[in-house]
Amino acid sequence: MEEKIIDENKQGEALVLEPQKQNARKLYIESYGCQMNFSDSEIVASILAKEGFNTTQKLEEADLVLVNTCSIRDKAEQTVRKRLEKYNAVKRENPGMKVGVLGCMAERLKSKFLEEEKIVDMVVGPDAYKDLPNLIEEVDAGRDAVNVILSKEETYGDVAPVRLGGNGVTAFVSITRGCDNMCTFCVVPFTRGRERSRDPQSIVAEVNDLAEKGYKEITLLGQNVDSYLWYGGGLKKDFNKATDIQKATATNFAGLLDLVATAQPNMRIRFSTSNPQDMTEDVLHSMAKHKNICNYIHLPVQSGSTRILKEMNRQHTREEYFELIDKVREIIPDCAISQDMITGFPTETEQDHQDTLTLMEYVKYDFGFMFMYSERPGTMAARKLEDDVPEAIKKRRLTEIVNLQQQHSAYRTKQFLGKTVEVLIEKESKKSNKEWSGRTEQNTVAVFPKEHYKVGDFVNVKINDCTTATLIGEAVGYSENN
Repeated sequence: MEEKIIDENKQGEALVLEPQKQNARKLYIESYGCQMNFSDSEIVASILAKEGFNTTQKLEEADLVLVNTCSIRDKAEQTVRKRLEKYNAVKRENPGMKVGVLGCMAERLKSKFLEEEKIVDMVVGPDAYKDLPNLIEEVDAGRDAVNVILSKEETYGDVAPVRLGGNGVTAFVSITRGCDNMCTFCVVPFTRGRERSRDPQSIVAEVNDLAEKGYKEITLLGQNVDSYLWYGGGLKKDFNKATDIQKATATNFAGLLDLVATAQPNMRIRFSTSNPQDMTEDVLHSMAKHKNICNYIHLPVQSGSTRILKEMNRQHTREEYFELIDKVREIIPDCAISQDMITGFPTETEQDHQDTLTLMEYVKYDFGFMFMYSERPGTMAARKLEDDVPEAIKKRRLTEIVNLQQQHSAYRTKQFLGKTVEVLIEKESKKSNKEWSGRTEQNTVAVFPKEHYKVGDFVNVKINDCTTATLIGEAVGYSENN
C-alpha cells in the first residue's frame, strides 16, 4: 500500500529552486513527515530567498542546513537523528556551517537538541518561520537560537511559497494550521497548536497565481481541512465569541471549495485530510456541484470499534461513520474513499479487530494507509494508556487488514475496466520510459503509452487492464479540460 500522509519516496528530499544571482549563501533543506511539512519547507525557502540564500542539493557546500521534522511516527524521528549525526560529521570539516531543526520534533525536543546533545545551533517551531532572519542573526553571532512559540494567529497566508522540487503540474495549498481534535494517539495539537484558518481571499489569490504559472491541480491542505472556518482571523475554538456580523459573513469549508472551484473552473481541486465529524453535507453538495472538484475523499476512520474510537477520543462512532459513508454514496455515487487505520491500539480486543474488518467490508475502500500502533511521547495515550497489545498480535492484525484492503483495492480498480476516464499526466511511469503516469479524479494511478501527449495534459484514457493499485490503458484524445 502506498502512503498518503508520509510519502516514503519524498522523505529526506533536498528541495531546490531556481538560484537568484544576488544570493551568496547556500541553504540545504530536507523534509520528513507529512505533506504539511513539505509545504512548510516551501514557505521557509521563500522567506530565506529574501535573506540571501539559494538552495543547494550538496550538503557539503551549505552555509545553513535545515531539517524539517516529524513527530508522528518513531521511524521519522529515528531517521532525523541519524541525519543530524551526518550533518555534524560534515560540520567538523566545515565549522562555519550552521544546523537547524524545524517543525514538530523541534518543538518537542528543543532542550535535548540544544543543551543536552548540542547537535544543533537553531530550533524553530512550525509557527516561527517568519522569525528565521532574526534567529539566523543570533546563530551568526555565535549564540544558540530558539523559537518554538505556538501562535494563535500565524497562517503564513501572506507568504507566497516557493514551489520546490515539484512537477509543475500539481501543488499543495495550506488552508489551516494546527488541530483541535486531541485524538489520544496524536501529537499534532501539541506541536502545531490550536486550529486557525487562512483568509479565503489569500487562498484564492494563491490558487489563481498557480493557475497563471501553469499548474493544473491543487490540493487544499490542513491537518483537518473540512473544519476550515474563517471569520476574520483567530482560533476556531473562539468562534463562539465572534460578533454577529463575523458569524454571518464567515466562510466554512464548503464555502471555500465553492470559491476556489469557481475561481479556476479548469483546475482540478483536491483536499486532505478530512475528519469524519466535520465532513458535513454541504461539503458533499459543493463537491457534487463542481465537476472540477475531484470525487475523492480521504476519510480516516482509525478503528471500526466504537469502544476503541472512544479510547482514541475520535468524535464519531462506528454507526455515525456508516451514516456518513451512505450519505457520500448518495450525493456523489462515483466518489472514491480511502482510509487511515491503526491496529493494536491499547486495550484492543479480537472483537474490536473484527469490528474493523466488518467496517472495511461495508465500505470497501479504494485504498488505505494502515499502521501498527506505536506509542508517541507527549500524547494522551502515552500518558494514560498502557501499550498492552503484544507485538505479534499487532502484526497479525495488521496483515489481516492489509490483505483485506488489497482485495477491496482490486475490486475498486476492476470497476474501471472498459471505461474511459480523465487522467492528468504528472510524470513518466516508474516501470517504462515509454509510458506516462497520472491520476484519475478518484486518485487512482493510470499508465498509458506516451504517444504525442505531454506532462500537464488532461487526457481521456480507455482502461483495458488493471492491478490492485494501477489502471492500464490507452489515450483516446484530449479531455475537454485542456
